[in-house]
Amino acid sequence: MNPPVLLLHGIWNARAWVGPLAWRLRARGFSVDTFGYSSVFGGPDVAVPQLLERLKDSGPVSLVGHSLGGLVALEALRQQPDLPVSRVVCLGSPLRGSGTARSLADHGWSLALGRSSELLLDGLPAWEGRAQVGLIAGSVPHGLGSLLGAIGEASDGTVALDETHLPGLADHCVVPASHSGLVFSPEAARQTAAFLRDGRFRPDRAAHAA
Repeated sequence: MNPPVLLLHGIWNARAWVGPLAWRLRARGFSVDTFGYSSVFGGPDVAVPQLLERLKDSGPVSLVGHSLGGLVALEALRQQPDLPVSRVVCLGSPLRGSGTARSLADHGWSLALGRSSELLLDGLPAWEGRAQVGLIAGSVPHGLGSLLGAIGEASDGTVALDETHLPGLADHCVVPASHSGLVFSPEAARQTAAFLRDGRFRPDRAAHAA
């Protein structure tokens, strides 16, 4: 029996944003709930303690975070590594910091990032936690980062491919989707389900890097 799954949305989004992914995971037999947080006015300083409180008495659970949601999930586990979280899937999360966020700040739009700016700008250190972490990156370069000229073609349009690689990941794969499209992608959902079940992405994926 697979542990329940808790989904975390990204910046400028709400819980409903990850609804399509939740639907696809439920269709694959997972019990799914969503975690909502204030990504701009609250940021990780508020979201991480709220998530820790949610997980404290939850029992075994897996986490799936889109973009900033993946960073929030891993930061929570960095602060309390003994939580009963076995696996985490990050979708398009700029684990090594976001060039798009830096470009926004350089253009004087850092207020748009709100209290999430530091985590988005700096990213996270190498992963050394107990939970297995997999990252699904997108390869369709349509998004804000491309419009700003902040990142190159090897991206999902918002997050560069090299920003998604972090030492300590259990697995990494690339699917044909833009940054926003990752939550709507059947292939991203398929790979998410595979990692949640097995701790690895499916071997027939088009592109990968461990």
